[in-house]
Amino acid sequence: MKTKKVAIIQSNYIPWKGYFDIINKVDEFILYDDAQYTRRDWRNRNKIKTPNGLQWLTIPVEVKGKYNQKIKDTIISEFNWTKKHWNAIKFNYTNSKYFYEFKDFFEELYLGYQEKYLSLLNYRFIIEINKLLNITTQISWSMDYDLSVVGNTEKLIHLCKQAKANIYLSGLSAKNYIDEELFNEEGIGVEWMDYSNYPEYRQIYPPFEHRVSIIDLIFNEGKNAQQFIKSERKAQINDR
Repeated sequence: MKTKKVAIIQSNYIPWKGYFDIINKVDEFILYDDAQYTRRDWRNRNKIKTPNGLQWLTIPVEVKGKYNQKIKDTIISEFNWTKKHWNAIKFNYTNSKYFYEFKDFFEELYLGYQEKYLSLLNYRFIIEINKLLNITTQISWSMDYDLSVVGNTEKLIHLCKQAKANIYLSGLSAKNYIDEELFNEEGIGVEWMDYSNYPEYRQIYPPFEHRVSIIDLIFNEGKNAQQFIKSERKAQINDR
């Protein structure tokens, strides 16, 4: 029987290397943006390195009175954020070894055009960075599938079955709510993503920090980025 492995995770803004690692480990990566939007989370923000420590880059979104809104329905509330974020990135990474090699790529991502919805913005960044890293995993949306079942584990199983997956790869935090036995009853194996033992790479501002945006790795290591993503099927950055 052919193995098909999937992961089901909410979209994040310029995610860290571990997010791209899990994408690279599966055959299909389902963006679960039917989930409720959570404030002060990774959906609309991430960290970069600066001479003064870590800095959050946060996309402003409409949240007032929208306590139960889904990620896919979350609207970006301002449109000058792209220039602010790109200026912050330029200021802090100009001296990194590969900044000018990838400057045009990221400048186009930020300033090329605007998105109204957070999900679409995250998707565009993820897709384009996947191309840069030569990650060819199929990316789909939870709304492409039927989500009519009730229960956290049951929804995930239902998605896996529709995607014809027999292995579900999950982050460790989901152990708090996933009923692994239900997966086993449906003939779907559960694997847990290991985010430990990533090798360190050169960062222009010490001390070293793993959980920063993937852009930190790309600007500092360029074509060597795949050596620090750790996937079984190694990502390999495209020649430019």
